[in-house]
Amino acid sequence: MLKPHQKVALFMEGFLHNDYGKMGLGVLRYLQNPIVGIIDTEHAGSNINKEHPIDRDVPIYKNLEEVIAQGAEVLLLGIAPSGGKIPEAWLSFINHALSKGLSVINGLHDTLADRFGERIQSPDQWIWDVRTPQFIPEIATGQAIRLNNKRLLMIGTDMACGKMTAGLEIYKWANQNHRDAAFVATGQIGITLMGSGIPLDAYKVDHACGAVENMVMQHRDRSLIVIEGQGSLLHPGSTATLPLMRGSCPTHMVLCHRADKKTLRNPESISIPNLKDFIALNESLASACGTYDKPKVVGLALNTSKLSETEALNYISQWERELNLPVTDVIRFGVEKLVKHWM
Repeated sequence: MLKPHQKVALFMEGFLHNDYGKMGLGVLRYLQNPIVGIIDTEHAGSNINKEHPIDRDVPIYKNLEEVIAQGAEVLLLGIAPSGGKIPEAWLSFINHALSKGLSVINGLHDTLADRFGERIQSPDQWIWDVRTPQFIPEIATGQAIRLNNKRLLMIGTDMACGKMTAGLEIYKWANQNHRDAAFVATGQIGITLMGSGIPLDAYKVDHACGAVENMVMQHRDRSLIVIEGQGSLLHPGSTATLPLMRGSCPTHMVLCHRADKKTLRNPESISIPNLKDFIALNESLASACGTYDKPKVVGLALNTSKLSETEALNYISQWERELNLPVTDVIRFGVEKLVKHWM
């Protein structure tokens, strides 16, 4: 769908500083396409590098016409809310963008191709509903366990706690250091960035493990496969972790955690347990009482964006002492500490 040269604009109205804006922020950090602007009326006139620690020069505009004037060809919906619903107020804006000839990337469960398909004006215009499964997999058989490579699964204490970001940073480091690595995208952001993958939460339960296994086996010849994590064992609305474990049969895992959180973001009634206990739970579940090889958690990737640098460093030191594992914030302090002792 998206070609490397196409100019992209992000629609993030009202979500630029919201956790649900992670789709847009992930794209801003990692998408190689030129990004000509962001639409968000509240912050119009600013730049993304003034609003977030993202080393990219992307102006923020108040309307569609301004980004079209900058050459925008594709509109990307930059939100990823719980449940994947498109805000009703956005529909008229999407319709307007299509009428202006823009293609649309939609990472939400609500699909647009069936609703707005008749608005497509030419063969070069398209709607990409990223969360639409592209194949029905075979039932998983656990065959990944026979591979001789390293398979790193990102796990987390909550939704939206940095699993994709940490995984992409490890993947980027591996490529920069001439490792033969692959990244298995399992969510809308990763698929958009990589151009392929599986929208895990759009698969039927019976097919989810097989979808993960299919993608892992496609990369069987790589020495390292980084598997993008989804959800959390702690979250009552998430069933993603077990299919990821069974489908990939990981050899290593990295735990991701928001440093400022002692409860889930939503519902806040659920407390996050001691991280040492949670690591033990994930390692035990992945091995299923020894049925599968037991993967080890090899590090903790923290999101310390709500902390000062001094607070972040103190928090990192605290958890390194308690867990006896490498701990870092991959955005603030780099990823090397997480990978150099096992990769």
